Amino acid sequence: MTSARVDPITPYQIFPPVGQAGPLVFASPHSGAIRPDDLNPAPGLSLASLRSAEDALVDHLIATGPDHGAPVIAGRLSRVYVDLNRAPDELDPVLIPDAMVAGVSSKTSAGFGVIPRRTGDGVALYDRTLDMAEATRRLKTAHAPYHAALTRLMETARTVHGQAILVDWHSMPARATGGAGRTRGADVVLGDRHGSSCDARLTQRLRTLFEGLGWRVSLNHPYAGGYTTQTWGRPEDGFEAVQIELSRALYLDETTLKPGKGFEYCRAAIARVIAALAADDWRR
Repeated sequence: MTSARVDPITPYQIFPPVGQAGPLVFASPHSGAIRPDDLNPAPGLSLASLRSAEDALVDHLIATGPDHGAPVIAGRLSRVYVDLNRAPDELDPVLIPDAMVAGVSSKTSAGFGVIPRRTGDGVALYDRTLDMAEATRRLKTAHAPYHAALTRLMETARTVHGQAILVDWHSMPARATGGAGRTRGADVVLGDRHGSSCDARLTQRLRTLFEGLGWRVSLNHPYAGGYTTQTWGRPEDGFEAVQIELSRALYLDETTLKPGKGFEYCRAAIARVIAALAADDWRR
């Protein structure tokens, strides 16, 4: 079934640097909460389910990036509409029967392709299938413009500085690293595609900065970096990328998706990390 046409919504917002831009580019692809009218989810889905995959408030946590020369690009649309950290060809044939796909990844098979079939908490998102025309429209109006804008930011940084360094910011449920109950899991997961997407000194510097806050840091487990990190993690071409996953337990009330009791501390702590990273010559 093809939904009625709706006016497109600008799928991203860019916060430009204050003063001279540096080589750093920040992205928060999953912090958006807008659900376009043509989403048409299954009736009765709770707002909590619809928003369960969002990286709520991550764009607020990294808001000081522009003060230190790092532009921020933030997604505006909810992840249930289009996942900006998936490849555009990660189409789910269960959801989109007429999609021509050569192979299906494990995440797509589980219902979390570029157009998700399930909410973040695993609930079926639709009581219908989508046709390829609807899927193509979402990719054209949401996925492609976001990545075109990110490409411009990265290429500009490389032109000016000889290198561009993408920091792709995300959040993860507290349970994602075994943090349920009394067992404290990782507070931060750094993903550098197992050492291939950036200089190892960048990963180590970030680890040192986060551990200096008293936070527990994991490397590449359970998140090694998604589509964006893979796309821009090409050090041989002057592009580097690292993914940062922040435990929602640090700053968020995971039930209401509003700031938790640790929000202000977490925001100030990340501001210190950003300032130090932008000021550092970590390649020494």
